[in-house]
Amino acid sequence: MSESPPTRATLLLRLRNHGDGDAWREFLRDYGPMIYRFVRRRGLQDADASDLVQDVMRSVAMAINRLEYEKEKGGFRAWLFTITRNKLSTYFEKRNRLGPIGNDSGQYKLLGQVSGDDGDLEQQWELEFQRQLAAIAMESVKLKTETKTWMAFELTAMKGLSAEEAGDQIGMSKGAVYVARSRVTAKLRIEIERLLAEEKA
Repeated sequence: MSESPPTRATLLLRLRNHGDGDAWREFLRDYGPMIYRFVRRRGLQDADASDLVQDVMRSVAMAINRLEYEKEKGGFRAWLFTITRNKLSTYFEKRNRLGPIGNDSGQYKLLGQVSGDDGDLEQQWELEFQRQLAAIAMESVKLKTETKTWMAFELTAMKGLSAEEAGDQIGMSKGAVYVARSRVTAKLRIEIERLLAEEKA
């Protein structure tokens, strides 16, 4: 079984060493999908969304050494949101200059709003962040869980099979499937709490 992944704080420190390719690959793996989904929901096509993710990563690389965020303002999550929002704003600003397409004007106005009354953008960011946090937690727990135990969880909790059906597929009793699912669920809760605590640290 694999060791626990490094803390988010440790990963952020490692990113300051631009030669640490593993840290950057891990960062892209952990946050790239979240940023991609977020910008796609703003109406970007696949290629544009992928390019914008790369732009965000370049900005993170340039700014990471100056990262001194204030926890009360949301910490790393808020910092990454600000970078992403700025890149989106620049994207729509350029498109508006060339002649807006579809809902570009509405998106540009939404991006220009200061957080306050209309928190739609922040809510969508938070939703994507929570989804990504769950994905990171699942990957971490999966690496530290016996294959059969994980399969019992996956088949019942994620694929919707009954405990009996899952047990038949993987050679476990119905009761053992329930126990396995319960254990994995508990581990996931603990891992998500750990990741949230690190993000706020």
